[in-house]
Amino acid sequence: MSTDQQKDERPSANNEAESMTHTGAMALVKKELTDIIKSDPLLCDLPPEITLDEINSQVALEYGQAMVVNVIRADNQVMGVVVTQNATVLDLKHAIKRHFLLHQSRIGGTTVLSWRYIWKRHWLYYDGQRLSENNDKLKEYGIRNKDEVTFVKRLRER
Repeated sequence: MSTDQQKDERPSANNEAESMTHTGAMALVKKELTDIIKSDPLLCDLPPEITLDEINSQVALEYGQAMVVNVIRADNQVMGVVVTQNATVLDLKHAIKRHFLLHQSRIGGTTVLSWRYIWKRHWLYYDGQRLSENNDKLKEYGIRNKDEVTFVKRLRER
């Protein structure tokens, strides 16, 4: 049998895979990933454009290695931010930044923020306490899973 005859006898699926473009392959993978996420009870509430960090955070939550801190913005919008159990205030700030940037990329926003400016002009408060020391652990302030932290604009100090 010649090699031409062997090529013709290959299944059509291989021919389709060879002729699939990169964009088509990415669309197929995205669709399959979305189906997997929707069918899994642990991952079903995650967006289809999920990142590896978000998957790791969900797994850590499931095993009790992480907690959700609900950050309440000035417009009363609540952001559920995932941090490890032994996270510091700085870790929470990084998680807020990561959450905001992911949200912006998913809605197609291109807002560029100076996070240094944001943290100079705003405080995080929990139960009347200002979270001022970046190296303090959240547990030292009494913050537990699903507690609410408020994002408040600083008043000018004179």
